[in-house]
Order: sequence, then structure tokens, then C-alpha cells
Amino acid sequence: MVLFGLLVLGCTDLVEERIDETEFGAEADAIDGAIAPAYGYISWTWRHTNYFGLQEVSSDEAILPYRGGTDWYDGGKFIAAHQHNFTPSNDLVTSGWNQVAINISRTLSAIEVLTPLSEEGNDEATGALYEMKALRAYLNMLMLDSWGVAFKKESSDALSEVLRTDEAIAYIESELLSVVDLINNDKGPGRITQDAVKGFLARLYLNAAVYRDPYGTPNFTDDDMDKVIAYTNDIINSGSYSLSPEYFELFNDDNHENAELIFALDQRGVLNREHSRWAYWSIAGAMIARPEFYPDNTADGTDGPGVTPDFYQTWVEAYGDVDPADADARFYQRNTMVPEEQLQDLANREPLLETETENSYYCVEAEEFEMDRGILRGIQWGPRRGDGNLEKCEDGSLRIYPLQQTKGNGPDRDTGYVDHTLKIDFTNEGSLHHAGYRFSKYQFSRTSPNGNGYSSVDLVLMRLAEIYLMRAEAKLRKGDNAGALADVNVVRTSRTARPDQTPEALAEIDLDILFRERGFELYWEGFRRTDQIRFGKYEDSWTEKTDSDPNKRLFPIPQSAVDGASGIDGFLEQNPGY
Repeated sequence: MVLFGLLVLGCTDLVEERIDETEFGAEADAIDGAIAPAYGYISWTWRHTNYFGLQEVSSDEAILPYRGGTDWYDGGKFIAAHQHNFTPSNDLVTSGWNQVAINISRTLSAIEVLTPLSEEGNDEATGALYEMKALRAYLNMLMLDSWGVAFKKESSDALSEVLRTDEAIAYIESELLSVVDLINNDKGPGRITQDAVKGFLARLYLNAAVYRDPYGTPNFTDDDMDKVIAYTNDIINSGSYSLSPEYFELFNDDNHENAELIFALDQRGVLNREHSRWAYWSIAGAMIARPEFYPDNTADGTDGPGVTPDFYQTWVEAYGDVDPADADARFYQRNTMVPEEQLQDLANREPLLETETENSYYCVEAEEFEMDRGILRGIQWGPRRGDGNLEKCEDGSLRIYPLQQTKGNGPDRDTGYVDHTLKIDFTNEGSLHHAGYRFSKYQFSRTSPNGNGYSSVDLVLMRLAEIYLMRAEAKLRKGDNAGALADVNVVRTSRTARPDQTPEALAEIDLDILFRERGFELYWEGFRRTDQIRFGKYEDSWTEKTDSDPNKRLFPIPQSAVDGASGIDGFLEQNPGY
């Protein structure tokens, strides 16, 4: 494979970490062998230290401090991204760019293999060719969204054309329109279908006003909004998808069969490199989420990003005196069924670790343990490391205790419990390993022994709830408040598996409420930065971030890419403000 970065941008320091196509079941089949590397690389593109992390920590949703002065500094890239102190040499920006670029190059390689097969009349190759063109358009949309550029390139031995604003929108639109009426609709959610292409088009038109004028005030035209409504109508009215009654089943081991999914990275225990990272990145290092694999593998967390107090406060403000865990099934799912007497026992003791009693744990089989999901607050429960193994009950099952703080160098290490606090920032106290509420949206896969590979949880990239919310926004921007409210309430009231936590229907809607609702439904899925820009909130201040420069809506083009293209006059110019 010819590297996209090396050939197109001249970046001699960009080295692709090649993934064996057999990981994706390619083997000798030419068609599968062509498309598998492009689909499979999505996991690396959306890796937590690549594109996903860049989207999350630059928004008001997540913050990643220098934990205890020992963990997650990484040259300051996460701190700078959160504060919007981006520079062209920021490694998080560079890695995000590089992986999207490599993923684009893999679609081009697939297209070059599939085109002659399609021209020879191979219908399967033709269908796969349409998928690769749509995937290339989707990846270029990621580029446009984050760096303001798209790459038009039809041959691996040709130079890319760098497109911006209207030209970039027109190119991506033309790519999607060229296949939308031709592509099959029966291979999802692990492969791009006609409905996925319609969803991409809806996203493009919803954000087109921002893409046309990334530094100004967006002009959301009726024409764009009508197209959003038309494509989302097609998907919703098809009857092919339904909203999941249990919200967290969308992100469980068996989610490939969930009827809400439209497009996802199909994993099902096949990819030996990925992808439980969205599950473990935020979780406490003391948590052993898959104790059945211990001690050979720990499947623990990394004490990575926490929930910003600002994002948490949006839940509090929405539900007032009612705890959001009681009011909204999307906020929290309790799986550690701690008996009431243990909770009472815990609440009445101080200091905790020094006064543990025979009621300080409960018992569960290792294979049945499941950590809590959603936004985790306070003291967490899980298995505890003993002398060489996990502590056991008399019947051989696991003892589930309040987690002991075993990571970091804070004052509570080995003397206190993992107690996630609202306060998380770049101060010494706010950077301790326990600090911050945590994202636990994705299940630790039961097929991934170490949390790093062979996950069976599909990575969700498009689902029906987003389609409803896009339609609601387009209606609202056209003045149809009643239609927008109805769509939002369909989503809110669909999570009925735990009726006591099903959110109540809203009585009114405006852009601020809709922005809030997108945060409640789509948190930890990589949407927040884009939403903040579109709703005019990206220049606001939040935890540790005060920068209000509109130039920061786009990331800087990595210096390595600019330098690599320096011999081609005007080919790749740095974004304004950098």
C-alpha cells in the first residue's frame, strides 16, 4: 500500500502501522480483501488517542488532567486540547489527522482494486465499490469537520486536490449522491448501506452552514434543512429500525443485532487490536471489569478523562431536585446490586477502610459481575485484588467490595476508596486519580480478556436516535417547534426497559434544550465538539477553558503535513490563527 500521507502530503515521518488484513476475515477473497482494511481501520481512526480523544477533550464534555503528576501528561497534548491551546505540533491533533488520512488511503486502495472487477460485470465488486466511495466521503467529512479540508483523489499515483468550504461540501455531496440510489441496504450495520449514506447526507446538510463559513455565524438555509428532513424521513419511515428500550444495550456485547444501529464498526470478537478503548479509557485503574480473566489479564481502567462539572451540571439543571440517575435511564444503570445493608453499613462508617466489617462485601460469580454503566459518581464497587488473586467468598465466588484506591500517589492511595468526585480540573486536588465522574457507556466485552482486543461490542457510528434528533433540529431551525418537540420526545420516552427511569416527555423545545438533549442522548460518541460549534457554544468558557477565538473551531493542520507539502506552492496552507 502506498501511504496517503507520504504520497499526497510528502510527510516522510508518517509511518503506517499496518494491520494484517486476515484480522478482518479477508483471506484470499479479492473483494473482502480490498474492503476489510478500510473498514477495519476505522477502529484505529476512532481510537481514544486519535480522532475520538481529540473530539472529546476539546469539548465541554470531557477533561483529562495530569493525573497525580504521574499519568496522562503525554507532552501536555490533552491539556492543551481542552484549553484550546492547540499548536500545529500537538501530537493529539497530528495523530487524529494521520489516522483519518491513512483510512482515506485505504478506501482509495480498495477502489482501485474493485473498479476493474466492477467493469468486468462483477456485481459484488460493484456493490463493494459503492461502499468504499461512501466510506471515503464519510472520512473526508471527518477531515472537513475538524480541519476544514477534504481530499479529492482518484488515483494513487496522482496528487490530491485540497478542497475547502463550498468545494469540499460539493465534492462530498457528489460522492454520496453518486451511490445513494445504487448501494444495497441489506448488509448493515457493519457495512455501509443506503440508509447509512442517507444519514451521512443528512449530517452534511445539517452542518453545511458551518462548513461553508467555519469562522462566521452559520446561515442555516431552508434548502439544507429540507434535505435533512427528506433523508431522515426516508430512514425513519422505512420501518427498518427501532429505538432500543434499554439504552445501554446499544453499547453491549450483542449490540450488532440491535435494531437501532444503522452503521457501526463490526467487531464481534474478530479484531485482535481493538476496540474496548471507549469502555476502559475513563474508568478507574482499580476496577477489574472482567474478573473471569484475572490474573492473566486485568481488563482494568486507565483513570483517563472525567466528566466536566459543566457537562454534569446540564443534567442537574434539567431535572432540578430529582437526581438524574432516577430521572433518566440514559444517565445511569446500576449493575452492582449492593444489598441495602451494605450501603447502610458504608454510609455510617468513618474512616471507611479502617472500619470494614463482615457486611462490607457481597458475593457474585466472576462471570456474572458487571460494573455500573452511564455516568459514574461516588464510591464504586468491584472485585478486590488479594494476595496473588482476587478475594473470594467461601463458595469460591468473588467478594465485591467498595473499590480500594490503588493507583496514583494521592493521599487516599491504599487508605481510601475509589470515590469519584464532581471536582476535576488542572489543580493538584482536581488532578488526583479518583477525581471526576466517569463515562461508562460501553460494556467491557466478555470476549476481550484485557480490554484491548477481540471485543464483541460494535463501535456505534450511526443510530436511529441521531436520525430523529437531526430531523428535530432541521424542523426547529425552520420554525416547526411542534414537529421538533415530537421527535425529541419520541427519543426520550423510548427508553422503557427501566420504567421508573424513563425520561418524561418535554413540554417545550428551543435550540438550547435541543442542544442539551443531544448531549444527553449522544454523549461519549464523539459528537459534542461539532454540536457546540453548530449551536454557537464552542467559544464559551467551561472547566479550565476560557479561550474564545473562533479560529479554534478548526484544529491546526499538523506541522508535519504542512512541512511535507512545502515544496508544492499553495498546496496545503495552514488554517487561520495558527
